Amino acid sequence: MSVDTAAAAAAAGAEAHRIQLSLSTAAARNLATTTKSEPQMQGISSRWLLRKLPWVHTPGGAYRVNRRLSYVVGDGRVTFVKSGSRVQVIPAELAELPLLRGFDDPTALGALAERFVQQEFEPGQVIVEAGRPADHVYLVAHGKIEKIGPGPYGEEAVLGRYGDGDTFGGHALAGSNGTTWDFTARAATAVTLLTLPESAYQAVAEQYEGLRTHVSRTRDTSGQNGHKTNKAGEKAIELSAGHVGEAMLPGAFADYELTPREYELSVAQTVLKVHTRVADLYNQPMNQTEQQLRLTIQELRELQEYELVNNAEFGLLHNADYDQRIQTHSGPPTPDDLDDLISMRRGTQYLFAHPKAIAAFGKECNKRGLTLGHVDVDGHHIPAWRGVPILPCGKIPISEAHSSSIIAVRTGEDNEGLIGLYQTGLPDEVEPGLNVRFMGIDERAIISYLVTAYYSAAILVPDAVGVLENVEVRPRA
Repeated sequence: MSVDTAAAAAAAGAEAHRIQLSLSTAAARNLATTTKSEPQMQGISSRWLLRKLPWVHTPGGAYRVNRRLSYVVGDGRVTFVKSGSRVQVIPAELAELPLLRGFDDPTALGALAERFVQQEFEPGQVIVEAGRPADHVYLVAHGKIEKIGPGPYGEEAVLGRYGDGDTFGGHALAGSNGTTWDFTARAATAVTLLTLPESAYQAVAEQYEGLRTHVSRTRDTSGQNGHKTNKAGEKAIELSAGHVGEAMLPGAFADYELTPREYELSVAQTVLKVHTRVADLYNQPMNQTEQQLRLTIQELRELQEYELVNNAEFGLLHNADYDQRIQTHSGPPTPDDLDDLISMRRGTQYLFAHPKAIAAFGKECNKRGLTLGHVDVDGHHIPAWRGVPILPCGKIPISEAHSSSIIAVRTGEDNEGLIGLYQTGLPDEVEPGLNVRFMGIDERAIISYLVTAYYSAAILVPDAVGVLENVEVRPRA
């Protein structure tokens, strides 16, 4: 057979193969019912915080937290502004100092802020030394400081740590009068401080009588003077024990705060729009409105959990008491750090951390040859430390410096812990605390639904929530 003949035969065979002998799959699909899934959403997270909070019905739209009267004025946390290498304290933030709490004269605070001097310290450098005169106020603009004191056997021990925004030495505003430091402060990292000598404060106080009066009054009515308090700073209830005979018993009563805090329900809303043509013609086999609503509710719940962590009014990171915030020992989260965090409150029930922070903690355990335990939480195998589950929460932010936070909580009204707030029985409610209300059809034939979620969170006593700050999650070499 010649080459031309062979080519012709091959072409004829190929043509024969191109002749369709049966119905193609592409055509058959036009008559078939395609098996399909519901619309999927990648942004759905585990939302452990929403799941583990006990939710309390709040019919009045607000929840008042009544507490025993407390006389302790704790050190607050101040905020700074940075211009190049220069750092300045915001004058109004000086009202976070214990003896300036509640003072609101902007002129006096501005004059005081101008007197602060910026200082830089290298790691290991001593900032204040035990036994030396305590005649300065210190504001930590950046860095980490170790508070050093004698241990139980006379050795040097780390008693605590100061981080960004912390203050110490605020009592110097009342006059040192021979007072000395009872601890040594040493820079653990490079530290930027703003310092105010007692003499600089006195120069400002001489010009502003209101400042002198406020400091004097606050000093005289603080928990250290004139009032017996318990270890939590609450007014003590006088009790008697161990007496015999007809001893005179003390009179007592539990005093309450006169201005308790109220938490109002916050709101998250959106308007869901569905075209009538879609709702009329394309509702089989799945209801288009229901699917749109399902995905919208999921997104609202994600936002709700983010707000419970980050909202300035009620979010855990912003509302945890300053006495319940601690710094890491070295940077990454270590077993020692979590031990400190758990031991700060009775009955710590849950730890919440960003997944990267959980991974960083696991690496630190591996370095020490320790194995993370596990507990069962709602049928899930969850890593735990000291029996406390470490639940992932991607809403806890990671800063540009690759640092995050770990939150420890105790929950429940009966446990004087953290609770979630919502209101049930809303008109057109589809889930507890969430309703969908029909808003009408506009001239473009678009149906509108108002989707609303109401929520908040309340910390019943300060030690219900604690935060381990500046948790380093950057991969280490």
